[in-house]
Amino acid sequence: MTAFAFTRRGLLGGLAAASAFAMTRAACADDMLKDVSKLKPGDFTWNPEREPSGPVSVVVSIPEQRVHVYRNGVRIAVATCSTGKPGHETPTGVFVVLQKDKNHHSSIYDDAPMPNMNRLTWSGVALHAGNLPGYPASHGCVRLPTKFSELLFTVTHVGTPVIIAGAHTDPWELTHPGMVLSGYAENEFEHVLASLDGKKHPSDWSEAEQKPVTSVIVSSADKVIELIENDRVVARSKLTLKDGDKLGSHVFVLNGANTDARGMHWSAITHQQATTPLMRDDVVMQRISAEPAFVNEMKARMHPGMTMVLTDAPLTPDTKTGKDFVIVTAG
Repeated sequence: MTAFAFTRRGLLGGLAAASAFAMTRAACADDMLKDVSKLKPGDFTWNPEREPSGPVSVVVSIPEQRVHVYRNGVRIAVATCSTGKPGHETPTGVFVVLQKDKNHHSSIYDDAPMPNMNRLTWSGVALHAGNLPGYPASHGCVRLPTKFSELLFTVTHVGTPVIIAGAHTDPWELTHPGMVLSGYAENEFEHVLASLDGKKHPSDWSEAEQKPVTSVIVSSADKVIELIENDRVVARSKLTLKDGDKLGSHVFVLNGANTDARGMHWSAITHQQATTPLMRDDVVMQRISAEPAFVNEMKARMHPGMTMVLTDAPLTPDTKTGKDFVIVTAG
């Protein structure tokens, strides 16, 4: 089976913290959740009815030892977790689910069971059910409550973005007029809307075979934008960057079209170095543009759930020993 992946082992940054804004529906989600800081090891919340459909993203907060699940930018679940212990720290950064296996066993640690496994790297980092002592205790994986891991397994797919961070707040929503990466035109929204017709967020790999998962990587270091379909680069463009030479680190998940606002509806998660002033996601999105041919390729392939990652790290990997999609920031 071919997995959605792309080697990014050379993308090393210095992120020490992750930040984000909470707006609109995401801001009121806390009112319907119990105080997640008081969850005991093994506890979790699961409220999928809050947002029944749409793209899913997962944020793992290492300091909190919590996993937050969002659908369409709305938090639908929180669980306690156990990340890597000293000497086996869980790497932070941007990942995607590379493989799913409900009855996986470790090939590294004595055939140890890893139920409901969502693989994040081919070197062994994954989300899976496991023991939760209340502190980091794994060999690098993110251990989850068993029942929560079963539920999470039902809403993730190959290509689901997973952000592992040093801190956490909710994502926030933004609507960008027309097409991202191009100058706004009056009829742009209709063109983008037409490109989304009939496309749904893939729920598992079998569906993704017919509807490939698309991702866009924007590097300020290389001044390059790459369009990735499943495990291969299908288009590349020179990046035009306004007002400075840095972007910070941002993750955008396309939720779909907002017909009222006549724009594309995104969930945004911002990561910034502790020493770097926070730059709003909507401001950053207005700063980037690509060549027209690239925009057309992206327009043809974009779908709800498409992920766009902005980074100040170079795209050239040090090694290509496997097909990973990893932007490692620590570990």
